[in-house]
Amino acid sequence: MSTLAQLRYALLVPLVFAAFVSTPTFAQTEVIIRQAPPVERVEVIPAGRPGYAWDRGHWGWQRGAYAWVPGHWQPVMRNARWQPGHWESRGPNWYWREGRWMR
Repeated sequence: MSTLAQLRYALLVPLVFAAFVSTPTFAQTEVIIRQAPPVERVEVIPAGRPGYAWDRGHWGWQRGAYAWVPGHWQPVMRNARWQPGHWESRGPNWYWREGRWMR
């Protein structure tokens, strides 16, 4: 194998590896239902934790019914703010929007 071919191979392997590592291994399922979520629960927010943002609890859809998902800490993403997940009403349907970091 020539030196040029070895160099190309040496550069290609890390790029291929990076592509596999950065590709999500799962797709988020979009939840669409007709039943409105229950009223949000009042949840005590724990004292601040450096390097983390609180993701409040919410009603999730599990096995054909709403189930409470307690709040938890999200590691802070630099130069971004946390937008919590929420239910959106459009016509007769309710859509779940996952929480995400906004830049």
